[in-house]
Amino acid sequence: MCLHCASRQLASTDGLCNLTAPLTSTSSRLMFYVKTAPALTRAGPEIPFKWLLSRRRLRSTVTSTTSPTQKEQRDDVSSRGGAQHDTARPESPGQPGRGGRDGTTTKAANETFVDFEQYQEAYKSKDSLELMRSLVVFKLCSYDFLVDKNKEIMDLGKKILGRRAFDQFMKMTFYGQFVAGEDHRAIRPLIQKNQAFGVGSVLDYSVEEDISQEEAEQKDSRGSCVSAAEKESIGKDHSEKNYKAHKQFGDHGGRVTGAHTYFYADEAKCDQHMETFIKCIKASGGSSMDGFSAIKMTALGRPQFLLQFSEILVKWQRFFIFLASQQGKDGMEALEQRLELKKLQEFLTELGAKRDFYGWFTGRKEETSGSIDMLDWNSLIDDRTNTSHLLVVPNVKLGELEPLLEKFTGEEEKQLQRILQRMDILAQHALENGVRLMVDAEQTYFQPAISRLTLEMQRIYNKEKPVIFNTYQCYLKEAYDNVTMDVELSRREGWHFAAKLVRGAYMYQERERAGDIGYEDPINPDYESTNRMYHRCLDCVLDEIALNRNANVMVASHNEDTVKHTIQRMNELGLFPTENKVYFGQLLGMCDQISFPLGQAGFPVYKYVPYGPVNEVMPYLSRRAQENRGFMKGAQKERELLWKELKRRLASGELLYRPVY
Repeated sequence: MCLHCASRQLASTDGLCNLTAPLTSTSSRLMFYVKTAPALTRAGPEIPFKWLLSRRRLRSTVTSTTSPTQKEQRDDVSSRGGAQHDTARPESPGQPGRGGRDGTTTKAANETFVDFEQYQEAYKSKDSLELMRSLVVFKLCSYDFLVDKNKEIMDLGKKILGRRAFDQFMKMTFYGQFVAGEDHRAIRPLIQKNQAFGVGSVLDYSVEEDISQEEAEQKDSRGSCVSAAEKESIGKDHSEKNYKAHKQFGDHGGRVTGAHTYFYADEAKCDQHMETFIKCIKASGGSSMDGFSAIKMTALGRPQFLLQFSEILVKWQRFFIFLASQQGKDGMEALEQRLELKKLQEFLTELGAKRDFYGWFTGRKEETSGSIDMLDWNSLIDDRTNTSHLLVVPNVKLGELEPLLEKFTGEEEKQLQRILQRMDILAQHALENGVRLMVDAEQTYFQPAISRLTLEMQRIYNKEKPVIFNTYQCYLKEAYDNVTMDVELSRREGWHFAAKLVRGAYMYQERERAGDIGYEDPINPDYESTNRMYHRCLDCVLDEIALNRNANVMVASHNEDTVKHTIQRMNELGLFPTENKVYFGQLLGMCDQISFPLGQAGFPVYKYVPYGPVNEVMPYLSRRAQENRGFMKGAQKERELLWKELKRRLASGELLYRPVY
């Protein structure tokens, strides 16, 4: 096949029409920390069958393989209302994942069941004023007018009441509902109270820059959206459409309601963000045991670098998919696609490649199956200092192969070094303070780079235990492929896979951006398909935990059905809450009827806890109001349970109830 024919075929492939735009190149001096993957035969085509067989075996034999001694231990714990598995570990009520309190009901000797209808148990950590505040705030969040005009209303409130009175009003309402306090000292009582009732904390310093959409676009245009390489090629449209700077580049673009905003000013500002994260890590370590601290990659470097690096990673993966299709492997799941090396070398030689791909892959190991998968293919980028001559992709427009990293400049190399250095400093502080780092997911045009940089940190710091958690957004069509590939990579390289699964926070912006620029919508078509994707990804990680006990997952969901599904699968697979492999997470101020019964039943459960000065977290509160509008319209159950508990306290003379812990 000639290169022009291949180019035409490549251009007609869905999602690959812009695959080969010229890119920036990286200096050969910097190289990721890489642990070379074991022999290429480990992920052969027989893996899916063995996986399915193992999964079925686990589901069918989990109870029958339990030893009498183990069963007696579990029976004994069940009779006490707990779900203790490791009897050597002392039961410690009030610590997330360290034993049950009052919320566990058992359906069988080796199963745990949580009743989410027990409103008295769910709200035993709240006084009556807190319950009434929740009802008022949730109701206000359901009015579209108040939510749409919330910023104007809050500005008017400041003018009428004055700064001090307005701050006090916010602490009694929205701020008090969704924010823990102004600093690490102020948040400690709430964290300790939640911990006493079995709920841990994921700390997040939620100060945001409150600027308009126009100001956001101006900031991006001045610094973060235009790289040196782009300035040299003004007027040339070489990038894939979804990896181009755009007016909705930052997450201050319209209709983003679920995530923080960081704007790049300079490297000194990134260092300030790092120092803020360090303070949050120390606050988490000083306030609770086994806590988490949330960080954002866009706060640690120039977003345009993440955009460019994401483009490189995606182009290289899409080239693999195209090559697989030439070998009749299209339509398969990511890990099932394998390239036969001899055919690969022949095809690339026809396209004009002058390098020995076959020799490089076969020379890495004494034994090889003669084929490679996506992870093996990606290893060329890992070892790019030695393989830059192999990193070529077809340029559809020019009809020739071109270097993938040709224009990745020294500026981008320095950006990469600085981000990794800042991440390394944060990881060291996390280890010193006994805290785990949770890297938040961001927009799809940043996410490939964010996930790759997070993975590099996991390779270093997750060898002995899970310290770095990556976040997977399950409203993305490619979520399952991303999860399965990272799980397989962790298995091959021998480190702890650690993930937070979310549905996603950028749906409206992603769809609007895809429509404006003209590329395929990356989001699943509807909520039901997102639910299916979430459960599919979750089942994959739970199966990995059951098979190897070398993975961890946080089920970050407000969906009661998802939580019940997780508990059911844990029962089927013989996973116990006290193993601390499966965590649950909800936002502070929301879904207490899920969080606290889980914590009291001994499951590791965490609240995402924002904190910061009232005036500086106003943008966060504005987004939370918008987010709650859609959520609360479909969350009648929470309000019903709040009312039931208030009525119960009124009827029983407990309206002045105060939590005791």
